[in-house]
Amino acid sequence: MSTSTKPATRREKDSLGHKEIPADVYYGIQTARAMENFPISGLRAHPTLIRAIAMVKEGAALANRDLGLVEEKTANAIIEAAKEVQQGRWNDEFVVDVFQAGAGVSFHMNSNEVIANRAAELLGGALGEYKHVHPNDHVNYGQSTNDVVPTAMRLAALLELEKLYPVLDGFAAALDDKGKEFHHVLKAGRTHMMDAVPMRLGQEFHAYAGAIKRAKKAIHEQSDFLREIGLGGSAVGTGINTHPDYREKAVVHLARISGQKLIPVDDMRYAMQSNLAMSSVSSGLRNLALEVIRISNDLRLLSSGPNTGLAEINLPALQPGSSIMPGKINPVMAELAAMVSFQVVGYDTTVALAVQAGQLELNVMMPAMAYSVLTSITIMTNMLRQLTEFCIKGITVNEQRTQFYVQSTVSLATALNPYIGYAKAAEIAKESVATGKSIIEIARSKGYLSDEQIKEILDPARMTEPVRPLDAAKEREKVKGRG
Repeated sequence: MSTSTKPATRREKDSLGHKEIPADVYYGIQTARAMENFPISGLRAHPTLIRAIAMVKEGAALANRDLGLVEEKTANAIIEAAKEVQQGRWNDEFVVDVFQAGAGVSFHMNSNEVIANRAAELLGGALGEYKHVHPNDHVNYGQSTNDVVPTAMRLAALLELEKLYPVLDGFAAALDDKGKEFHHVLKAGRTHMMDAVPMRLGQEFHAYAGAIKRAKKAIHEQSDFLREIGLGGSAVGTGINTHPDYREKAVVHLARISGQKLIPVDDMRYAMQSNLAMSSVSSGLRNLALEVIRISNDLRLLSSGPNTGLAEINLPALQPGSSIMPGKINPVMAELAAMVSFQVVGYDTTVALAVQAGQLELNVMMPAMAYSVLTSITIMTNMLRQLTEFCIKGITVNEQRTQFYVQSTVSLATALNPYIGYAKAAEIAKESVATGKSIIEIARSKGYLSDEQIKEILDPARMTEPVRPLDAAKEREKVKGRG
């Protein structure tokens, strides 16, 4: 008895010749060649980039169908296949390494082949035949890697940023909430890592929130460059092999499909030569990362201890901190925040180098840009969500410690400047450091001020807001009167 077995491979042909590829895959020969050529990192295209390029293919097919350039039955199958890709059904078929041929040709052809084979299957055809739907002639009709990949890259960044914005809002809100909760807590400020005048712990946290809000605003504003789409520019931005109405129709369809505000760029050559849009967003992400690094460093300093550090605040205890030191708890979320942010800064350097590396009519370094920007957004989004939920919201304060520091800072002497002058105030500060006596104790012993004046002038809470010059002038007259 004979049994028939399904062939393990199928034979495909391209301009370089024939090649055997697995029989049941939806990608084709050009993707297979890229897999052989670029076994670099094991990293594959970001899921949002796959989704975005499928949106581009759907929009293009709709425009080509509207204009009668691709047969309706074929276009409809392409549209249906592209929708399935957008849903993530065929992500495993996108197998080209993120580090690949310039401009993203390999990723683009991977997309064309997967959509073509799935569309052919929907029409009753076999994988790899390309009789019903061809990757180049149908899926890629009126398109080029040079306008499709920049469009997909920009769209993917916009889509991924939509996930970051609410997380940034939540992060800033949590910091503001702590600012309100800690408003009553007085502490010693520190500049140059040295004693400074008193402030409120709440003021410190409100300032963190302000930085994050501004970083978000900058990213949002810079992302507007991403909305200028060069789809329809074809090979060099001239629109060769495209219908005069294709460009506008395709962008309108793409905007509707993606839910993003997109506009045809006023100069398609610019959109192909320049990646200012990507470097602008990347720099915004870098600036956000720098602020997060700064805040995470402060959180680690303020919570350092518990017995030999500042220990002004407590971060939530999430896991044991040492394999050898019992009871040790580390600021793991603040550490995570710093490390992820370091990576984002590094990705921005890659983007900067890639953006300046374009030549003449095309910047071919787009795969590195797309990977770096999209990964930066993703890891920043995920990290800030964890930092907010597992760290910021659970911060508590050690008021006994903050009260000790606010009474101990030698910069309390600063408040004496308007009343006894800088020189006398400096002498009091120096004596405090030398003897260990408090500023209040020394000021009282000098006889410059009455107990009533000392109580009012050296009240730390009073120092956390501006003092009206008139009040200071009155107190100076009182001091002069005592002299």
